[in-house]
Amino acid sequence: MRFEEPVLLYGAGKEALSTRAFLKARQPDLKVFVAVDSGSADIPDTEQIAIDDLPAAIHGHRFGLIVKSPGVSRYKPIFSIAAAAGIPVTSNLNLWGAAYRHGHTLIAITGTKGKSTTATLTHLMLVHSGLDAGLAGNVGLAPLDIADSHALIVLELSSYQTADMNFLPDIAAITNLYPEHVDWHGSVERYYADKLHLIDREGSFAVALGAAARGNALVARAVRDHRRLLRDLTPEEDLAIEHAAAHSRLRGAHNLDNARLAAQIALGAGGTLDGILKGIAAFRPLPHRLEEHVFGGVTVVNDSISTTPEATKAALAAYPGRRIALIAGGHERQQDYAELAGLLAQRGVTILVTLPVTGERLAQAAAGLNADIAIIQAPDLDSAIGALKLRRDRFDTIILSPGAPSYNQFKNFEERGARFVARCRDVFGAG
Repeated sequence: MRFEEPVLLYGAGKEALSTRAFLKARQPDLKVFVAVDSGSADIPDTEQIAIDDLPAAIHGHRFGLIVKSPGVSRYKPIFSIAAAAGIPVTSNLNLWGAAYRHGHTLIAITGTKGKSTTATLTHLMLVHSGLDAGLAGNVGLAPLDIADSHALIVLELSSYQTADMNFLPDIAAITNLYPEHVDWHGSVERYYADKLHLIDREGSFAVALGAAARGNALVARAVRDHRRLLRDLTPEEDLAIEHAAAHSRLRGAHNLDNARLAAQIALGAGGTLDGILKGIAAFRPLPHRLEEHVFGGVTVVNDSISTTPEATKAALAAYPGRRIALIAGGHERQQDYAELAGLLAQRGVTILVTLPVTGERLAQAAAGLNADIAIIQAPDLDSAIGALKLRRDRFDTIILSPGAPSYNQFKNFEERGARFVARCRDVFGAG
């Protein structure tokens, strides 16, 4: 792979740094530009082009390729301008495919929720089966950073990455499919199509589906040929996995489904049942995904990665028998909270504290259905935790599971989750 013209990096995050390092190693003298929608780009050995100057730079053909970061929507008008000028747009993932795909067994996992847990479990199961497996993608390393360092590679992919993925995996998996990321994709329908692009293609690759994906008509159509599907677990395998999950740090029925899907994938890739069970035992919860703490006798659950109502429902179901204070709400993506509102009381919620902007809709929906639930509309996360301190007798567990993105008040879900844990530690004590 050689680049005959300068390259533009659009975006300056983890993948852009990875791409710059890849280009530097391949062609040390290659001219590389960078553009970001706001702020400055701290990418070494690059020249920044201001966003306002980008159309002119495209028309002037100052570069011959754009490598787009995942967070930059492929539907931005600037990419139509690039296409008209004959300048292709690619990604860190597609550069990995061109450079390293050949000669490796590739497992690609996506889905609205559960993909990070499923990918992590699959990797652990393969490693404990004695296989040379690596993990990259939307979790951990950027694709180019893992290069060709393992015989078998597990990639966890977001819809931003699957949308224009131009090579095929050996095994593709879908955990589930719910509305999400409408602001990036432009519509729910386009989100579904971009997510399902992982499997909705011709090819002889195998497909594995999570429990929630199996009953989805869109997923069924995307599978095309159902002979692609990996075999189901046997009753004996399923029972062994259920037993292992019950004695692991996996919490909730949704995570048992993730373990089953991971096991199906691992078996399809040459893993063993013994390795699968050892992988489950070795699993540790990922940050901000039902991440559990105890402060002053209060169980504090950081589920900040929850950006859909379905994820919040799963979080509540993972704590049966608890008296729960739920903190929910965030950036508006026009998601439907009616079903979640109707489940709050039966899931043990005694206090609902809502945050702007979506929290207002959740509070309104819950008010008419849950007379015994105290509903508090807080302006921000600190105020929400302060309000709970005054009502300590009403709950034993606090769950931050917003069911919405964080962008209106935080940079990302990681910042939101870290703030939640730190404030709960301050307010409720570390005893």
